[in-house]
Amino acid sequence: MKIVGLTGGIGSGKTTVAKMFQDLGVPLYIADERAKILMNTSKDIKKQLITLFGDEAYNDKQLNRPFLASKIFKNPDLLKQMNAIVHPKVGDDFTQWKGQQTAPYVLKEAAIIFENDLASHYDFIITVVADLDQRLARVMKRDSTTEDKIMAIVNNQLTDDEKAKQSDFVITNHDLDQTKDQVLIIHQHLLQTFAKN
Repeated sequence: MKIVGLTGGIGSGKTTVAKMFQDLGVPLYIADERAKILMNTSKDIKKQLITLFGDEAYNDKQLNRPFLASKIFKNPDLLKQMNAIVHPKVGDDFTQWKGQQTAPYVLKEAAIIFENDLASHYDFIITVVADLDQRLARVMKRDSTTEDKIMAIVNNQLTDDEKAKQSDFVITNHDLDQTKDQVLIIHQHLLQTFAKN
């Protein structure tokens, strides 16, 4: 079972692209979505996050996302510590999920593959890129947040160019029809490549 990573900066349209692959029959694992679920359901994660952030980390047994966001907003060290708690659990969850799939390859969408030195965990990596103006507009509309908060996340991630240099494929996500065409070409290429192996 081959693993293809899908990454890109905030607002690049990773999830939109991921769902296009899913529509072609590719099993899709969205690491951020699974992380959110695990942060609410794993007793071990809860315990460690409360130790790190205090009791306010959870409200009525649910993750207090605004509180955590305010804590890690301008504190890369706290963000690193939180990721060190959550990411290994997501990794275990992915391994279990992958074992249940039967397609030639699975797609794992993860925002910070390169930032966390995880490129070696994938057979191929696709990076989704888009203009910063487009990315900001998408996230402000989606999350009802401020440009400052988005830029703080952007500045914690590698640039599109840095990601693209380390990727096997790059999808430019400006126009949805063109994006779909790029997805189809890459999907067919991957199927042919994996069929030879």
